[in-house]
Amino acid sequence: MRVAFVLGTTSGGTGRHVLMLVDGLVRRGHQVVVIGPGSVEEQFSFGGAGARFAEVPVSDRPHPVNDLRAVLAIRRLTRGADVVHAHGLRAGSLAALGRRGPVVTLHNALTAGGFVGLVYGVLERIVARRAGHVLVVSPDLGTRMERLGARDVRAAVVAAPVPRAATRTRREVRDELGAGDRPILLTVARLAQQKGLETLLDVAAGPWGAGDDGGRGGEPLFVVAGEGPLREELQRRIDDEGLPVVLLGNRDDVPDLLGAALALLMPSRWEGQPLTLREALMTGTPAVASDVGGISEILGDAGRLVPYGDAQGFRAAVRELLEVPGTARTLAAAAERRGREMPGIDEVLANALAVYRA
Repeated sequence: MRVAFVLGTTSGGTGRHVLMLVDGLVRRGHQVVVIGPGSVEEQFSFGGAGARFAEVPVSDRPHPVNDLRAVLAIRRLTRGADVVHAHGLRAGSLAALGRRGPVVTLHNALTAGGFVGLVYGVLERIVARRAGHVLVVSPDLGTRMERLGARDVRAAVVAAPVPRAATRTRREVRDELGAGDRPILLTVARLAQQKGLETLLDVAAGPWGAGDDGGRGGEPLFVVAGEGPLREELQRRIDDEGLPVVLLGNRDDVPDLLGAALALLMPSRWEGQPLTLREALMTGTPAVASDVGGISEILGDAGRLVPYGDAQGFRAAVRELLEVPGTARTLAAAAERRGREMPGIDEVLANALAVYRA
């Protein structure tokens, strides 16, 4: 089978998911081409996995002239493909305009408003009406696509790579972070609007009670791994209010950080099937997360769900982990169990191939 993937600018889970599909298909003897901006090849090395890479600029913002060029390039490059599989709304809309009936996986919901929200609403309708199959990472996305007229909507299966083992002890990581004996709440996220980091700062602001002694019942240290456009704004508020939050920037030692954390804190506006949450569960780390998108299906009983933006609710959930005897241990055991239940590459490929053959 000849499969063409189309994707836009991405630095996270979407690129890793496509790389997993590429690697699995090539290993099974299929011919694969990946079409997208040069930055994704530099980061994920699809060519190294055995695919042919064709550079086509697919920016994260609409641009009429460049988008027309991209549509024409996608049409030309996918002429001999048996299946075209686009990932993300931008790439999906361009693929749907350049090729009849592509498969489109939607990894994110529309969270922006104003003019940008209006434009992306148009792109959603293009995908819904022109894609042959739409795969979604959460039920709410599926409902929206069906309402917009999509003919065939199915659940996407996304796997997280098995995390590498931690290379440092908990104490070594805690010493690096200057945590002392304080509990660590870890957030792994791009510093962008979707991730709800303003809520994280509200949570960190407390109050955490009078007479805190720095022990398990005291003020936690909030650690954020990731980079993005909101860094300066977040750091300014952290400095102005003296918040117990450390912005680490991009890190390649997330398993080490998870091993030192009491829990993963995920205050996102929306998430589909976040790989970070899967990785946390696979390391036995519970989570306190917004009850949005596909999070509840992944988390199960391995943490606490809180309405998006409810800082008081997040603080209460963290306090339960800190102060109620046995809670942290029970949730960690549930996380380890949930981690063993996560789908693997074989299930991801079986799901994709069933759609391709349809």
